[in-house]
Amino acid sequence: MMIHHLLSLTIAYFLDLLIGDPSNWPHPVKWIGRLISFFEIRWNKGKSKKQKGVVMLLLVLFTCFSIVWILVLIGYKISPVVGVLLESIIIASTIAQKSLKEASVEVYQPLKRGDLVDARKKVSYIVGRDTQALDEAEISRAAVETVAENTSDGVTAPLFWAFVGGAPLAMMYRATNTCDSMVGYINDRYKQFGWASAKWDDVMNWIPSRLTGVIMLLGKKPEKTSYRKAWKILFRDAKKHPSPNSGWGEAAVSAILGIQLGGINYYKGLVSNRAKMGEPLQTINKEHILKSNLILGRTAFLFLLFLWIGGTVFDLAFTWFQSAISL
Repeated sequence: MMIHHLLSLTIAYFLDLLIGDPSNWPHPVKWIGRLISFFEIRWNKGKSKKQKGVVMLLLVLFTCFSIVWILVLIGYKISPVVGVLLESIIIASTIAQKSLKEASVEVYQPLKRGDLVDARKKVSYIVGRDTQALDEAEISRAAVETVAENTSDGVTAPLFWAFVGGAPLAMMYRATNTCDSMVGYINDRYKQFGWASAKWDDVMNWIPSRLTGVIMLLGKKPEKTSYRKAWKILFRDAKKHPSPNSGWGEAAVSAILGIQLGGINYYKGLVSNRAKMGEPLQTINKEHILKSNLILGRTAFLFLLFLWIGGTVFDLAFTWFQSAISL
């Protein structure tokens, strides 16, 4: 029932805010990662890598969905209360709002002390680019981009799929995202084997990422420009990102804060010139890390509210339709 999904994802939202992902607790992503590694080591070689990558993705998704579906089914067989609580715990494990905020604040704190060496070290934990020579502005940009991009991947997208299909679909989304993060790279090792994982991750993020960008702008007044200009920046720049989805969060945050994201990054010494998002109406600095976290928090809450409105409208429409056909 829709009300069960809504209650479960709401409890999950607050569980994540309060508890997050303690490092010493068992976490499904770790188990999913081991399963992906098991297949990757054995299958990512020889001929037909793309086909084997497709089979790997299907097996991982089927396993994760099936296990959670069975657990939830048993929970609801016991009682609706047990079912909702079990779903809540599982969905909470797919959300990462608290840990995302904490990771970015870990970068902010040494910047506040003026310790660039420690700030470079901390930002290297959350980005793949070279960080050894970054100044404060570039460290801040890296942290803000991480928060902006992962607002959808880590918070709103799992909430969206939990709304659509409860804990089983939320966990399937997290498994998809984990497959993409482990093998979805365009390089010699993963280009073929990770092709299906990357493409399916794009599919599952298509709707949530766009909703997230829009809700970001609805939730926070732009600092240095008008709403009209901010909307223009969002729809102009979101499509510039190499990913079909990641640009929506980055374009929205850059428009709200009046900063410019993107630009030159280095990966293992090789230059990568990313398209620029937004306009440099002010110089990016460490305080924008905290402001990006504020956008994250407001967006997550408004997204939850949006799901409640959507679910209520759906239930009312469904009830009306049942009444109409019974007449």
